[in-house]
Amino acid sequence: MDFLRPASWGEALAAKAEHPTAVPIAGGTDVMVEINFDHRRPEYLLDLNRIGDLEEWEVGADSVRLGASVPYTRIMENLRGELPGLALASHTVASPQIRNRGGVGGNLGTASPAGDAHPALLAAGAEVEVESAGRGTRLIPIDAFFTGVKRNALAADELIRAVYIKKADGPQQFSKVGTRNAMVIAVCAFGLALHPETRTVRTGIGSAAPTPVRAKAAEEFLNAALEEGGFWDNGKIITPSVAKRFADLCSAACNPIDDVRGTASYRRHAVGVMARRTLTWTWESYRGTAAHVEGVA
Repeated sequence: MDFLRPASWGEALAAKAEHPTAVPIAGGTDVMVEINFDHRRPEYLLDLNRIGDLEEWEVGADSVRLGASVPYTRIMENLRGELPGLALASHTVASPQIRNRGGVGGNLGTASPAGDAHPALLAAGAEVEVESAGRGTRLIPIDAFFTGVKRNALAADELIRAVYIKKADGPQQFSKVGTRNAMVIAVCAFGLALHPETRTVRTGIGSAAPTPVRAKAAEEFLNAALEEGGFWDNGKIITPSVAKRFADLCSAACNPIDDVRGTASYRRHAVGVMARRTLTWTWESYRGTAAHVEGVA
């Protein structure tokens, strides 16, 4: 196994173009596990740790440009207001040591169905900035990024440079079911984001299908129910029947498997429970904000 260590982004792209099978490594929290268990033996490792701008972020008027290697700890400490769903998801990642090393770029590169960042990114409507030496930069919508089990839309000569994530314009939540409180792969996970500016809701489901997915039918139902009932304006409590139907549709969006961490039926049930609970939490938060700003009772 050869170790490539570029000193700049340009050198990294050139190395990836010359060695398309090279596996990028920054935090190494996913790659090293696979290597240590002999699940993967790449011909080349492409070390990105000397490229400082991958660990930087920029808060713009409407979105955050998050460098691929920004550690989860930095997201939790510095971007909780702008990216609350991702900050909550970051808090559930493994242990403090791994949160200090791992970043969203590595999570996306691995493209595991159980990646903790993925439901929050789906719910927020992120875009992944990738680049190659020969074709330049392109943005991949998060909905098109996951193409199969641990497969993504990257070309062989492309590297992930950053993620663009819309700043939260409403409450966001993230829930995860695991066999213990830390150092655990999700049995299933759920992210929810309210977008009052567009009067829409987005979801993200992890570890309950071959790829991370959105519950689009559930979103469409809830968007219609909130609009028809005037909920965005009147701030009323969402009725139990609406919450239950939303939860049922989220469960139906799953396509899980039985494995050592949980059964398919349990995953469907748990996703429904998380969907109902996160909807309740986010809507209560929205009602509180609406009541404060507009005097809604």
